[in-house]
Amino acid sequence: MADLMEKIVSLCKRRGFIFPSSEIYGGLANTWDYGPFGVELKNNVKQAWWKANVYARDDVYGMDAAILMHPKVWEASGHVKSFANLMLETLLGTVKDTAQKVYLRPETAQGMFVNFLNILDTKHPKLPFGLAQIGKAFRNEITPGNFTFRTREFEQMEIEYFLPPKDADKKLAEWIESRFNWYLDLGIKKENLRKRPHGKDELAHYALACTDIEYNFPFGWSELEGIANRTDFDLKQHAEYSGKDLKYFDDSTKQRFYPYIIEPSGGVDRSVLAFLVDAYHEEKVKEDTRVVLKLHRDLAPTKVAVLPLLRNRPEIVEMAKKIAADLKQAFVCVYDDTGAIGKLYRRQDEVGTLYCVTVDVQSLEDKQVTVRERDTMQQERISLGRLKDYLFHKLI
Repeated sequence: MADLMEKIVSLCKRRGFIFPSSEIYGGLANTWDYGPFGVELKNNVKQAWWKANVYARDDVYGMDAAILMHPKVWEASGHVKSFANLMLETLLGTVKDTAQKVYLRPETAQGMFVNFLNILDTKHPKLPFGLAQIGKAFRNEITPGNFTFRTREFEQMEIEYFLPPKDADKKLAEWIESRFNWYLDLGIKKENLRKRPHGKDELAHYALACTDIEYNFPFGWSELEGIANRTDFDLKQHAEYSGKDLKYFDDSTKQRFYPYIIEPSGGVDRSVLAFLVDAYHEEKVKEDTRVVLKLHRDLAPTKVAVLPLLRNRPEIVEMAKKIAADLKQAFVCVYDDTGAIGKLYRRQDEVGTLYCVTVDVQSLEDKQVTVRERDTMQQERISLGRLKDYLFHKLI
């Protein structure tokens, strides 16, 4: 299994998924930069999460809170008292002696709690409803490591779901199932995924219950996402420290109360790593070993690659470039003529490209191209007139 992790790290560097940050200066420990394919994969993961949890639901609204927040936010949350060894500090102001000490947020959740009133005033939602946010967070982790699994700078995908206290147990179970199935729907193998309820001795001080969704990484079972019942702790704390009334008024019962909060909280970087590990395959093809990333079609960084069979034939190259330009209007498509066709196929397999379109000498005459599917390597001759529709039905 350790060997698999080394292969993943090597692939990420070789093919432009993930690089060590500031590498030309010797790097900075446990910081990583996402390259051309990595940023596409990462954006696709975030887009899939947003689509499932915001666009597909009527009860969740998106938002994006500032990274820098008033210092009292972190007093109210308990971070200053319990986690100040873990928070990264900075100064606001040009003169050091008068500058205000603030923190780079250690989590995105507090930005949603402090905007609770703003959402009530602008959207007028009825309980239950949720807020969703994707954003950077920072923790001065004592033991970072395992590639991008644990880092000091990371990105979170979080939902704060507000609801009547009596419904908390039911909704917690629903959110656990929903989030578990999201990973399965995007191609994670079921045997590599599990739910692990927290014991009472490991619950956070604000949580009544929590279940982790864990993935079987090469370094062992580790958390992808936690789904917690935070009770009404957060709104009560911010009401106390801010002096604002953060209770919800229920028109039907004429009662005011602090809602409970169910929080599904996952890591973007951890999810990307899990999808990479799960998609990695090595297969024997004749005398060679084929490395292929069998990423779900929604996650694959590139959907289509257009390849000229002979790059020394200008008319073939011109035709291939025109096809690529046309396909780019509908799909994430690349043109590549930097090697022999076999080498180009292997390169596209390694980055998870779903379909390769090859233009050859015969294409000049019959206006047809060869379409190769990634996972099966099966090839089909398709006319240019129906190429876009053919790919559309395969990819959408």
